[in-house]
Amino acid sequence: MKFEDYHIVPEIKRSLEKAGFKRPTDIQFKAIQPIMKGEDVLAIAQTGTGKTAAFAIPIIDILHRRKSASRPEGIKCIVMVPTRELAIQITEVFDRIGQYTKVKAFSVFGGVEQGPQIAQLEKGIDILVATPGRMFDLVSQGHIKLNRIEILVLDEADHMLDLGFIKDIQDLIKFLPNTRQTLFFSATINEKIKKLAYSLVRNAIRIQISPNDKVAKNITHSVAFIGMDDKRFFLERIVGENAESKILVFVRTKVRAERVFKALERMGIKSVTIHGDKEQDDRLEAMNSFRKGEVKILIATDVSARGIDIANVDFVVNYDLPDQAENYVHRVGRTGRGTHKGFAVSFCSPEEKAMLEEIQEFLGKPIEVLKITGQEYSETIDFSAEPKDDLKALMQEVEDFESKKKKKKKK
Repeated sequence: MKFEDYHIVPEIKRSLEKAGFKRPTDIQFKAIQPIMKGEDVLAIAQTGTGKTAAFAIPIIDILHRRKSASRPEGIKCIVMVPTRELAIQITEVFDRIGQYTKVKAFSVFGGVEQGPQIAQLEKGIDILVATPGRMFDLVSQGHIKLNRIEILVLDEADHMLDLGFIKDIQDLIKFLPNTRQTLFFSATINEKIKKLAYSLVRNAIRIQISPNDKVAKNITHSVAFIGMDDKRFFLERIVGENAESKILVFVRTKVRAERVFKALERMGIKSVTIHGDKEQDDRLEAMNSFRKGEVKILIATDVSARGIDIANVDFVVNYDLPDQAENYVHRVGRTGRGTHKGFAVSFCSPEEKAMLEEIQEFLGKPIEVLKITGQEYSETIDFSAEPKDDLKALMQEVEDFESKKKKKKKK
């Protein structure tokens, strides 16, 4: 079935055609029609399967038809998300699909001045994409009215729970009409998520896209055994061998992100970082420069893993293995999205072997090992552009970063 065969308004078909979308993905095929019929939906689908469009297409269709029938103004749909980056990117999808319709989407999130957000809300919107903190601030100040909400979407519900937003979700429900339609989307399912889902949905259509392999088939992923202090040299090698590729590098902590950034800088390699200590404007600037290809390397912590949906990421490098096995899937899922091929390589130090075992147990199969000979290992370090034996400079970087954090807290 093609999108042109769906009973969606011509304005949406026009935008889908312009974007080159001809056929729905599995999750879109199974979700769009039940949502258009007004059914509650509980959908479980792995990263990169097209979940956002699966709810954006029918929601825009529903609201466009209702606006054409002169329904009362006000926010009709709220999409709750765990991170600022995800809020921005989901809003971009709504804007792209709804560009020829009467439907307006807008996102609110913390970390930026609320004045411009309030000004936009006062102009009138149909779809609100929001993170919990800022949304409740604006509700309590009277800038957001939730009494006319007809559709509630919880996206990345598992990540919402991981970040401790369950009370926020439960509080939100108190403000919403009981007659709403609820759409619950999650990459994973467990008893905690199931309990939350069934407390929100009514007679939901359950959709589960569960391939045998938790990692998408168009992603080639492997692991290389590398000493903790040698990882920067092997990252330099990957960058050097793939100079025109977009490379997303995941590290465990904010300090590690800045250390890798500085190491690459000493090697003459330009990169940007994104993590929790960055101001929102800086995070957006980093994301945009990476998205446009102005900078080819983005270094991120796990807090950003779910919020990064950038087309044509060629490589994911797990510079550090994630603390939670399932985050491995979310990380590598940033490449190989849609029909594109992607590559992921993980650096595993001796200290991380136990974590690697957990990840492989979660995947249900071993990860292919990249064999590195002793000579290749030595040459990778010997031929590095990084100044050797600069331990003093390395320690100064950590000291500078910690000093910035302390100053920030005092403010």
